[in-house]
Amino acid sequence: MMAEPMCPRCAGPVSAPSLWSSDWVCGVHGPVLPRQPSKRPGPEGLAAAVHDARVPVWVPWPLPLGWLVTGFVTVGDDRSGARAAAVAVSGPGLLSGPADMVVIAEEPGIGLGAHYAGLEGSDPGEVFDGSPPHVKLDVSGPAATCGHSVSMWAVAAEPDRAAYVGEAMGNWLWTVLWPAEAGVLMLEQQNLLDLREPGMDLDLPFGAHCPRLDL
Repeated sequence: MMAEPMCPRCAGPVSAPSLWSSDWVCGVHGPVLPRQPSKRPGPEGLAAAVHDARVPVWVPWPLPLGWLVTGFVTVGDDRSGARAAAVAVSGPGLLSGPADMVVIAEEPGIGLGAHYAGLEGSDPGEVFDGSPPHVKLDVSGPAATCGHSVSMWAVAAEPDRAAYVGEAMGNWLWTVLWPAEAGVLMLEQQNLLDLREPGMDLDLPFGAHCPRLDL
């Protein structure tokens, strides 16, 4: 059976636009943009993720040693374009066992990052309280070809994961990692590249599909 679009905030079913409404509608959250079924890792999945993307499609680069790109998710439709994009990468954790990281860029109010973090609501809430950031990431892409540093703050995620959020290029930037101990990866110097960047010739290594994307 082909997977159907779902709500980005709760992964529940959504009703498609009809004669009576031009919106996708979640029974819990009302009008939403549709979260599309996850895209498999590979060149075709990558091409689908960057097609009509209105937000960065971030990938950590270079990847940590032994890590692979393991899938993509977008939120939006043909009318709206992709207003949120998530990239999963997976590999060995620094402490023990395998680990997964999902990097999300989204416009305010979409709710995909908060859903992956296990938070209520669509946005991160009161994390920017004037306290120093917990980590910083370097980002670069079409709107920041020379790169710049993005401050990130830890949020109170579900206990099985670690989550950080900041703002880059006018959009929320989230990183969500499983298991929670994998959050120590954020303490290493991380650089994010926007896969929309024209002429980018990255030899991305792809692995098996990450089931975290389907939460």
